[in-house]
Amino acid sequence: MPRWSAALAEAGITDARLRRAYDAQRSMVREFALHQYVAARLLLPARLHPPVVAVVAFMHETDERIDVGDPDVRKDALSSWDREVRAALDSVPGPGTTEPALLQALADTVCRHPHLAARVHDFLAGAPVEANWTGFDTEADYQAYIDSYSLPALMLTASLIAPTPQAGVDGPFRQGCRALIEAWQRADFLADLCEDAVQGRIGIPREDLARHGLTLEDLRTKSDACVPALGRLVNAQTGLAEAALSECRGLPDLAEAPYRPFLRALISVQELQLQAVRRKGGSLLHGGTRPPTASTLRVLAREYRAARSRQRRWGRPAVS
Repeated sequence: MPRWSAALAEAGITDARLRRAYDAQRSMVREFALHQYVAARLLLPARLHPPVVAVVAFMHETDERIDVGDPDVRKDALSSWDREVRAALDSVPGPGTTEPALLQALADTVCRHPHLAARVHDFLAGAPVEANWTGFDTEADYQAYIDSYSLPALMLTASLIAPTPQAGVDGPFRQGCRALIEAWQRADFLADLCEDAVQGRIGIPREDLARHGLTLEDLRTKSDACVPALGRLVNAQTGLAEAALSECRGLPDLAEAPYRPFLRALISVQELQLQAVRRKGGSLLHGGTRPPTASTLRVLAREYRAARSRQRRWGRPAVS
């Protein structure tokens, strides 16, 4: 793994103020998304480490700002944040800027990768769906959420490693990303079920709860009597996620060779997450789960070895 200072240099970030701004985002991402952070640092070219960190930090900050309080509070928070972000992107970067470090890093990243401006605006345009979210009535509502919010969030990062337009696979690449985030989001909703139920909104459609004889109140009160039914529901939901995940296994082959280990690792870690969720079953009522650390590290080590092997075979850097 290249040193962080070397990654900043590879990305052309030499200004001390900007380096401090990126440093702050690195610390944030490493804290809340350690597995994804390590995957990016191990498996992506060093020049992409700062922009990936910047857009993931932005996505997380947006989510945090609109995830607390009733819908009116969340909508107000989003409106204010939307104005801040757009002003930062429209401003001319300079040594006297007073923007928060996160927005400094984001604005600099967009300057260096102009196509990201559209991705940021797409994400903000879909954010009201999250700010207004109180749960799903139907599977169709869940799918609309994926299209409006989850996929634009993933594309912030995915667009940095997307194939060039000349490759002619923009559509299949985006479809592969959509399948990945559909599975990823469903697994996260299941893993966070206990916490979300307390807040009165969960990511399982109400029609599916009813199909298994469950209500949100059952989950909020953590009634042990509903554990068997929840286990059956979790099994059905993980089946849907696994079906989506099977549709994105060709995604790495659409990307350029240096990015394939990273994409394979993301898919493999989601497979581990789904296995962990399925094993926990109805016990998710009393707490979430995450992929086993040892298994995750084995995935990262395997893909790192594959990347290093390619580097030696082709005689040029693949991961630094």
